[in-house]
Amino acid sequence: MIRVAENERPMPSFWSGKSVLITGHTGFKGAWLGWLLVKLGATVNGYALPPVESRPNLFRALRLEAEMHSTFGDIRDEMSLRAKLEAACPDIIFHLAAQALVRPSYENPHETFDVNVLGTSLLLREIRKTSTAAIVVVTSDKCYRSTASGRAYTEDDALGGADPYSASKAAQELVCSSYRASFFADGPYLATVRAGNVIGGGDWSTDRLVPDIVSALQSQTQLVLRYPDAVRPWQHVLEPLFGYLTVGEHLLKGDASVATAWNIGPRESDHYAVSALVDAFFAAWETPPAWQRSVHHGQPESLVLRLDATRAATRLGIRPRFGIETACSRTALWYRRWAKGADARELCDDDIAAFEQAV
Repeated sequence: MIRVAENERPMPSFWSGKSVLITGHTGFKGAWLGWLLVKLGATVNGYALPPVESRPNLFRALRLEAEMHSTFGDIRDEMSLRAKLEAACPDIIFHLAAQALVRPSYENPHETFDVNVLGTSLLLREIRKTSTAAIVVVTSDKCYRSTASGRAYTEDDALGGADPYSASKAAQELVCSSYRASFFADGPYLATVRAGNVIGGGDWSTDRLVPDIVSALQSQTQLVLRYPDAVRPWQHVLEPLFGYLTVGEHLLKGDASVATAWNIGPRESDHYAVSALVDAFFAAWETPPAWQRSVHHGQPESLVLRLDATRAATRLGIRPRFGIETACSRTALWYRRWAKGADARELCDDDIAAFEQAV
């Protein structure tokens, strides 16, 4: 079982026996969250598109289909979603299902808005017909309207987004805020969580930095970076996941003050440029950095994105445990051990244990 610090991390005694539904459970963060909840003793249900079988995926690697009630379906499929909610009768829902990448949002903006905004609206509408007590909606650090000032965004900053993905996450926040005020004032309690850029073992997604780094290292090819100078709030995947669980625990205990928006981000010193993150990862791999700047950047992205997570730290005790060097070293070790045949469950459990022991 997971041992957690009181008032800072979710407690096994609390989660044991709780019925939980995760949308997007076949994705990188969704699979990690599913495994955490299984270890906490919850009854875990999942609703998501099936994982892409043409490449490795953490859902399959963790053999989660044997540990949870998994249903493959589209978040926009009204009848399928309703059936899943009726069958699961969840105490709490963690909504992670999304089109989660910036570049594909340029290629298919309609689908991005359809999944991220209308899919969320459909889910919230259907939740009104259930006895669900709490909802944690995972949005993004990219939901803020760019100020180009370089300062860290707080939860009270204006929402916006120039690219379709960022705009869809801002709109998702507005949908949640509207439902919270119009329908959920007396419950179920709904919180949104805006996390930074995550890294960790088991991510094999396309168009993501760490999978691209690992692929380049393993194939001994040079990594190409589109925006090496872009600054992002990097953090290990366990940071936001334990944050989601902490927020969810407060909601399930009936703390209406937690039904709001939360930033979960790294220490100020861990807002790294992409190139610095790459260098740190290569150092963790004990290999000299080998990357080049792309001459074709493609569609524009924000140059600087920082998160101020003071609210979560002071009110909920959610504070970073892994610095970026530790996050990189744990992630590099995960992939190196995986390549040598280690079991994904053992690898994830080792990271969880290290995370618990970190100060």
